[in-house]
Amino acid sequence: MEERWILFGLHEMEGIGKKTISKLILGQHELPELLNYGESDWVAAGLRKDQAARLTSQFTIEWIESKREHVYNQGIEVITYLDQNYPILMKETVQPPWVMYARGDVSLLHNSSIAMVGTRMPTVYGRKVGEKLAEQLCNAGLTIVSGLARGIDSVCHDAVLRAKGKTIAVFGTGIDNIYPPENTSLAERIAETGLLLSEYPPGTRARQGLFPERNRIIAGLTLGTLVVEADIRSGSLITADAALEAGREVFAVPGPITSPKSRGAHNLIRQGAKLVTCAADVLEEYRLGLPNAEQLPYNRGRSTETTTEPSGRGIFAEVKLSPDEQRVIYLLEQGEQSLDQLVELLGWDFGHLHSVLLSLIIKKQISQLPGTKYARV
Repeated sequence: MEERWILFGLHEMEGIGKKTISKLILGQHELPELLNYGESDWVAAGLRKDQAARLTSQFTIEWIESKREHVYNQGIEVITYLDQNYPILMKETVQPPWVMYARGDVSLLHNSSIAMVGTRMPTVYGRKVGEKLAEQLCNAGLTIVSGLARGIDSVCHDAVLRAKGKTIAVFGTGIDNIYPPENTSLAERIAETGLLLSEYPPGTRARQGLFPERNRIIAGLTLGTLVVEADIRSGSLITADAALEAGREVFAVPGPITSPKSRGAHNLIRQGAKLVTCAADVLEEYRLGLPNAEQLPYNRGRSTETTTEPSGRGIFAEVKLSPDEQRVIYLLEQGEQSLDQLVELLGWDFGHLHSVLLSLIIKKQISQLPGTKYARV
């Protein structure tokens, strides 16, 4: 039997984790020999008695074949550390997974990619920035990697799909157990043109500890990690730490100083993460080798000789706003507000507020929701 399938079998064995596999391989135990080990051999290799007993009774060629067939019947592809198509960037990390399970286009594992992560409860500002950056970065030729979580992850995946770009979703569960359940449709859309990826065997359900652990894969597959919006204890900061540990770039989007959802990103910037206000801030690190980077409409206030969009700045087209319109926009970027709330917060008379709101709707900067509520577009 091929060594890759023996490694796969170890990975599928209940009670045998990545540390035990590392112990066996680093202990110079030949994988083919493991099929002939008895209980005393496993114990001598440093395994516990319960692990040794389980391996002795179950770890056979027939058992491995049954596991392989079960995976393939679900349309899942297996990628092991021993394979030539194992992603090189992932191998360079501190703790690369021994086995990964994939559905979709596995060639994306070798594309130039960037991780985009953030809070599960984004503000209107965070959603809009995430959408625009994901769209522009994928249009430049970068594959966008994220974790299929609620909030910024989902926003970025969806924006890439709408832009006809490529995206990879890394699971914190088995690849057959989509979490959160409401992202089932999104995951299926990703599988059609992108890639679903997990290091956990099929059937693995969501539990504490798996999601922070999978964040190292999001960081490890990519050239860098972009934190769009994050609170001070956001799980996306774990991904940023994993990126630093792997020697990759960390980027962060600044937000309103009054927003708790921006505190984590601001801390990263204080610690040396590159501040991102437009796609160019990321692309200038990776432009070589990206097929469409030179064609993108991004600008950082450079002269018209060095940019393709002399009339715009940042990630959004420039729209002239009055000071009063800017005040309303600032409030709505914190979240939707009712008409009564805006009157109270601004202290304006109804007639003036109504005029400002109407102007912003005409300029397509805000939208009116049912119940006389308003939201940032």
